[in-house]
Amino acid sequence: MFPLGTVLFPGAVLPLHVFEARYRRLVADCLEQEGGFGVVLIARGSEVGGGDERCAVATEAHIEEAAALDDGRWVLLVAGRVRVAIDAWLPKDPYPRALVRTLPSTGELTGGGLEQAADHLRRARALAAELGSGPWPSGPPEDEAEFDPKARLWRLCDAAPLGPLDRQHLLELDRLDERVSAFSALAEDACSDLVALLSERRP
Repeated sequence: MFPLGTVLFPGAVLPLHVFEARYRRLVADCLEQEGGFGVVLIARGSEVGGGDERCAVATEAHIEEAAALDDGRWVLLVAGRVRVAIDAWLPKDPYPRALVRTLPSTGELTGGGLEQAADHLRRARALAAELGSGPWPSGPPEDEAEFDPKARLWRLCDAAPLGPLDRQHLLELDRLDERVSAFSALAEDACSDLVALLSERRP
């Protein structure tokens, strides 16, 4: 397990700079065994040195690219695969380990709910572009037709510059209809905030 201060969604990619000795060992073991590791959000504490509190839902990550540096550090690009629930933490040597189980999503997505969420994200991006600041205009396209509804919803979640706790909330929701509703509400709130900022700037 790799505790971090960020959330990795299934289908999303994450660059990592690995410098702690225990995580360098983790990377070497994963590459040797052609396995993955879990990316779990730190609820409280620090990424460095241990002693942190971790969330109970994580994402299995697969190493897509790995470059070893001369001093033993690694530069990685990892991709999220599936959600996992952490049932128990194991002894932490040589690095954090846990017993996990795959956590499938349940329920169905309606086209209307997904389109509404995408519309909120498009509007937020347009408002941010008009404002001339903020990260909303960046990120992957949110409406590519080749993605199935579940994958598209994860892309919507990843494209929005949400804080780690909001991202973790979306990750932990099992039902697809609840996840899309929660994302839509977060994106709508962002639109309201951006409209308020624009109103303050206009004469």
